[in-house]
Amino acid sequence: MFMAKGDCHVTDLRLRIAAKRMLTDRIAEFRLEPEAGGPLPRWEPGAHLRISLPEGGDRAYSLVSFGPVPDEPDHYLIAVQREAEGAGGSKAMHALAVGDTVSATAPKCDFPVTPGAPAVLLAGGIGITPMISMAAALAASGTPVELHYAGRSRGVMAYADALSETLGGTLTLHCDDDENTALNLGALLGALGERHLYICGPRGLIDAARTGAEAAGIPSGRVHVELFDNLSSGASAPAAEGDQPFDVEVASTGEVFTIPPGRSIIEVLEEGGMDLIHDCLRGDCGICQTEVLEGIPDHRDVVLSQAERAEGKLMQICVSRAKSARLKLDL
Repeated sequence: MFMAKGDCHVTDLRLRIAAKRMLTDRIAEFRLEPEAGGPLPRWEPGAHLRISLPEGGDRAYSLVSFGPVPDEPDHYLIAVQREAEGAGGSKAMHALAVGDTVSATAPKCDFPVTPGAPAVLLAGGIGITPMISMAAALAASGTPVELHYAGRSRGVMAYADALSETLGGTLTLHCDDDENTALNLGALLGALGERHLYICGPRGLIDAARTGAEAAGIPSGRVHVELFDNLSSGASAPAAEGDQPFDVEVASTGEVFTIPPGRSIIEVLEEGGMDLIHDCLRGDCGICQTEVLEGIPDHRDVVLSQAERAEGKLMQICVSRAKSARLKLDL
């Protein structure tokens, strides 16, 4: 799972868009087949591809399967939501047509499902995509599973009808515009019992679910998250309003780096010649976790518990910043 800098830009596959269809007004489904023919690499439920974009960078898209993943797939299926306020990656994908080709990495799974462990899957919006294969795999193995799918309204929820037909009573749709079905997070967590909880969707949903799970005493080892902000693997996180520059001191060398708004600690330190271990660059894998020796971090990850955030001794340096003027990190 470890990925050193630069590795995530390696492209292994050339894929042709064999079919494209609109699932909703904003979500397009793409069927991707190997340009040269032959089978594609097998993938695990919850896995994703990274597709290179024409303007540079790449985006991660979860693979979709309503049944068991074949040993030798002849195509991949992804769904892409167009983000009007995004950095342009989703717009570039939506502009592609049948017959166009794209470069992609081989499938990679940072969001695996625990075999044989009863599970509750909670998806928000386009975060449903990895959950489909996970629910299918658990159901096929006879493992008890519930899929809870939340969205603003049924009309904007991709695959709602197909999932209803496939999963039946295993699926619960939660529509914000229907008070009878709107998501009640407290009730869902209260009924979790000893089952594992998997969460994929926007940061707000993940933060609320993780905070609720921690308050309910659910062990962190049974709570699994996948953030669907879908940043490019090499992209800077957008600057938040009020962000200020701050300094980072590297404990092992005494070097000091200034981190401006819109740049991450990892980006600036790597430009300064440091070789750091990281992976997702979104704050949801925990690979870049670093000990804070001095200063107050501004946590923006979905990895740390509320207690760990309050303690301020650890941070994810791919997305988090500083509330103090300087941080001293154990690097």
